[in-house]
Amino acid sequence: MCGIAGIIGASSDANRAALRRMTDAMRLRGPDAEGFWESPADQDGNTVMFGHRRLSILDLSDHGAQPMLHPASGDVIVLNGEIYNFQTLGAELGDEPGVLQSSGDTAVLLRALSAQSDHALPRLRGMYAFAFWHKATGHLLIARDPMGIKPLYFAMNVSGSDDWTCAFASEVRALLAAKLIRNARLNPKAVGSVVWNGYTVAPETAVLGIESLLPGEAMWLNQQGRVIRRFNYWHHPQGHKGNIATQEEVESALIESVRAHMISDVPLGIFLSGGVDSSAVANLAKRAGAAEINSFTLTFEEADRNEAFFARQVADAIGTRHQEILLTEQSFLDHLESALDSLDQPSFDGLNTYFMSRAVRDAGFKVALVGTGGDELFGGYQSFSDLPKLHNGLRFLRALPGATSGLAASMARALFSHTSDGFPPQTRWAKLPTMIEQGESLISLYQIAYSLFLPDAQRSLIHKDIRSDMLEDGLPSSRRDSLGAELNGRSTLDAISVLEHRMFLGERLLRDTDATSMAASLETRLPFVDTKLLSVISRMETDARFHPLKTKLALRRAGLKGLDLKMFDRPKSGFELPFNRWLKSSLGEEIGSSLLDSTWVASAGLQPQAVARLWQSFTAGAKGLYWSRIWALYSLIRWVRVNRVTL
Repeated sequence: MCGIAGIIGASSDANRAALRRMTDAMRLRGPDAEGFWESPADQDGNTVMFGHRRLSILDLSDHGAQPMLHPASGDVIVLNGEIYNFQTLGAELGDEPGVLQSSGDTAVLLRALSAQSDHALPRLRGMYAFAFWHKATGHLLIARDPMGIKPLYFAMNVSGSDDWTCAFASEVRALLAAKLIRNARLNPKAVGSVVWNGYTVAPETAVLGIESLLPGEAMWLNQQGRVIRRFNYWHHPQGHKGNIATQEEVESALIESVRAHMISDVPLGIFLSGGVDSSAVANLAKRAGAAEINSFTLTFEEADRNEAFFARQVADAIGTRHQEILLTEQSFLDHLESALDSLDQPSFDGLNTYFMSRAVRDAGFKVALVGTGGDELFGGYQSFSDLPKLHNGLRFLRALPGATSGLAASMARALFSHTSDGFPPQTRWAKLPTMIEQGESLISLYQIAYSLFLPDAQRSLIHKDIRSDMLEDGLPSSRRDSLGAELNGRSTLDAISVLEHRMFLGERLLRDTDATSMAASLETRLPFVDTKLLSVISRMETDARFHPLKTKLALRRAGLKGLDLKMFDRPKSGFELPFNRWLKSSLGEEIGSSLLDSTWVASAGLQPQAVARLWQSFTAGAKGLYWSRIWALYSLIRWVRVNRVTL
C-alpha cells in the first residue's frame, strides 16, 4: 500500500521538483520510504518520471523498494495496493533466477506485465493502481483495479504550454501540490454531484482538468503523453447461466477470500463493529487459520450509537484480542481538522474510518481487515426492498391508458409537498413524486432514492452561474451510459447489486476509506470486495442470494457458522458517528460559521441565501433535514477553502 505519482514531459529540474512535491503530499500514504526513477529521453527530449511512497507490507527488505526495475527487459513499475494471487501468478511465470530478488507482489506484477503486457490484467486479483513503463516501445500503461478500491487520477496539459503533457497520482491533492495546473479551478459538475450524491462521481473530480480512471479501466500513453488506447478490461459477471453456486461453494469462497486478504509480512487487525459483516470477517479469519486475531471497536458516549456490548460479545465468542477505542465529542473536535484534512475530495462520509484507522495504527498495526461489501453482495440495504416494488409499480402505471403516471405524480406532490417558509423536507416520501415522474429507469430511481436533496432544492442550492452544469441523475453522461450497459439483461435485484457496487460502494465508501485510512498510514483490506468471490456469489440463485431481503441470510449461514445467531437479531446499524447530536451542540458553531459565510459559500459554487436558509431550518429542528445534508455542503465549502480551488 503506497502512493504513486508520475509525469510525462521534459527531462527538467522543474518537472523533478513537481514530482517531489507530489510524493511529499502523499508522505502519510507511504511513511517508510520514497523512490524516484526517470526514463531515458526520446529524440524530442521527452521522458517518463515515476515517484513512489512506500508503506512496507510485503517484502520488507530493500528488494521490495519502488520504482522497481526489471533488469532483463528494462521495464519499470510503481504499484499502490496488493495483488493477492501473486504467488500463483509467480509460479505460472516460472523461475527467473537472479533477475528480481524481491519476494513480494510488485516483482510478480512487473514480470507478468513484461511477459504478457496488458493481457495480464484480467488475471490480477487484488486492490491496485499502477503505472508500468515498457522500455521496448517507450509506452506507459496505467491501470486501476476492477472494484475501484485504489484510486488513480490524471491530468492532461491541453494548453500546449509548459514542459509537461501528462501527470498522474494516487490523490487529487497530490496533483494540485505539483503546481503543474495553473490557476486550478473548481469543477462546476462536481458541485452538482456533491449536492446530489454527497461526493463527486468519477470520471469527474473536484478540480477541472483532473480526471479519475474508472474501476477496471486501463490506458496506454506514448512518451509524448498522447493517449494510444483507453479500455475496460473487466465487467461485473452476468449471473449463474445454469452453473449454480452451492452453499458449500459460497462458504468455501468466503473463507478463501479472507485467507487471501490475510497475506502479510506485518501483523494485521480487524475492524469489529459487532454487526453481521465485520463479525463474519473475524469469524472467517479464525476458520481460515489465523493464529491470533486482533479486533478493534470504536465506541461512543452516546448510548444510541454505542455498539461496544455487541462487539465484545462477538469478540469473546470468536476469541479475539479485543480493544475498544472511545471517541468522545471533545476528542472528535480536538482532531477534527486532521480528520477533515484526510479527505482527498469533498465527501460527507469517511471520518469514522479515519478515527478507527488512527487508533489501530497507534496500536502498532499497519493492516486491518474490514467488513465493507457484504450488503452489496447479499442485498442488505433498503434499496433491495424498496426499488423493486417502486419499479414494478411504475411499470404497471405505464401500462394503464391515459396520463395515469402524471396524475399519480401530481397527487403525490400535493400530498407530500411542504408549504412552510423553512427549507422543505428531503425525505424518502418527499422524493416519491419525482420518482414517479422518472418512469421506469432503474438508474434514475436509484439515484433519486440516494439523493441528498430533491431537484428543486438542488437548483436553489447551486449558484445560478453554474446551474447549467447540473448533471442528469447526478451522473456524468459517460458514467450513466456505462452503468446502463452493465445493467442490461440483469434481473432487478442483480442490477441493484451492481448499482450498489458501482455507486454507494465504489464512489463513496471505497474512495473515502482509502483516503482516510491512508492518512493514518494504515492499509485497509476488504475481503468482501473481491472479483473472485463476486464471480462465485453471482452464480447463486436469486432467492438463495438475496432473500429474505435485507437479512443477508446466505452470509449469516456461511460467515457466522459456529456463532450464536441470536447475537445478531437486532436492527441494522451503520458504522456512523453521532453527527446529528454533535452538529446541534459544540460542532454547530464551526459548521454555522462556514455555512453563513456568503463569500466562501459562493466560492464553492453554492447560493448563500439558500444555504443559510437550510442551516437555519436544521438548527430550528425542521423535520426531514438530516445531518448528512448539512455535512455534505460543509465538506465542499471547507475543501474549497483549504485547497484554494474556486470557480
